[in-house]
Amino acid sequence: MKAAVIYKNGELPQYIDFPDPIVENENHALITVKASAVKNLDKNIASGKHYSALEKAEAKVVGGDGVGLLEDGTRVYALGLTGMIAEYAIVDKNKMVKIPEGLDDCTASALPNAVAGSAMALRFRAAIQKGETVLINGATGVTGKIAIQLAKYYGAKRIIVTGRNEQTLKTLLDLGADEYLILTQTDEDFISQFKIIHANTPIDIIIDYLWGHSAELILNSLKGNGAFTHKTRYVSVGSMAGDTIQLSASILRSVDLQLSGSGFGSWTKGEMKKLIDEILPEMFELAASKKLIIETVSIDIKDIQKAWDMNIPDGKRLVITI
Repeated sequence: MKAAVIYKNGELPQYIDFPDPIVENENHALITVKASAVKNLDKNIASGKHYSALEKAEAKVVGGDGVGLLEDGTRVYALGLTGMIAEYAIVDKNKMVKIPEGLDDCTASALPNAVAGSAMALRFRAAIQKGETVLINGATGVTGKIAIQLAKYYGAKRIIVTGRNEQTLKTLLDLGADEYLILTQTDEDFISQFKIIHANTPIDIIIDYLWGHSAELILNSLKGNGAFTHKTRYVSVGSMAGDTIQLSASILRSVDLQLSGSGFGSWTKGEMKKLIDEILPEMFELAASKKLIIETVSIDIKDIQKAWDMNIPDGKRLVITI
């Protein structure tokens, strides 16, 4: 079969012939892949930088999930047991979702990672309730845009977003955001604006895709002075702005703060099952009826080497078609 293969961590994938995967377990199935989205997660795993990446470098097909056809012609989204940017892949029968009619392959392959990166944080880590105020730090990316839409869908009363590009931030108002904070302003101005917002409409939930200095600013903005404080659930999902921060112990002591993370390893088996059995089918139906929007850029697998480091417009997901 043709596949996108990396022989050494950090190298660009090559479009080459690779042995067909073989089904060796009755709980596994062979899928003819039609589309697979390229996420930062895929790139970090391929480079060996992600905490879930194998330490030993070996030839491997890239791509963690995708859309394709089972032997009986059923179109499904599935998590790959073998790399998914290939003509064929092995998938777990218990981790597949049937795709509704009216939803194209590219959208169906791009949506699940963004849903996992937003719905799992909102529902299970933050336990969002109707009428709450949500702040999304780093909302201009693909997952941030989905988080806005899902926060609104789950009943958020008010949604505040942050980002570096004011023009892009303004477009998020059309997706359901109510107000935005620009990360390029001075630290003092950011903290001042944040405190005003928090005083007027106390922030219940913070979903953070950036971490780094922006997280330091937000946490410093929440710092109390000894008086009773509003409880805020802060969920770290990504670290696009840096993997470490300086966190004063006085912040944790002075504010009613719940600090947690959402990602592989933090989710329970029950939560993962709900993602596959309940959340993704619901999100696919919303997308099929145009009530959930994600933008994609599609590239043929033969151009994988060029596509891998391609500069994709902010807020759009690269999808490799096979």
